[in-house]
Amino acid sequence: MQIIQVLHAAILVSDLEKSEHFYSNVLGLSKIDRDLKFPGIWYQVGNFQIHLILATKIIPDAVDSEKWGRNRHLAFSVADIEVAKQQLIDCNWHFQMSASGRAALFVRDPDGNTIELNDFRF
Repeated sequence: MQIIQVLHAAILVSDLEKSEHFYSNVLGLSKIDRDLKFPGIWYQVGNFQIHLILATKIIPDAVDSEKWGRNRHLAFSVADIEVAKQQLIDCNWHFQMSASGRAALFVRDPDGNTIELNDFRF
């Protein structure tokens, strides 16, 4: 077997409207069309997709409530961490700077899913 590319990550959400506000307006991701019969929203990030799937039950799985980066999370590279930080402040969205001191922060969506925004570029 030779895995050649990551295609998408599925994130379970309990409220599509709240999640759409976070992923579209707070993070600024671009929605894409989807032709499926179950409720959800798809986003395109470069060659990668985020699939929000409506779930009737969300089971919190955070193991470290103090350091968000030590929980399961998705990480995205941003062009400028200070711009990302200011956008979160402008949206009145709580975030946590990386405890390591690197140029990264962690934010949680309405269901507590953790997203890392990182100034790292390949």
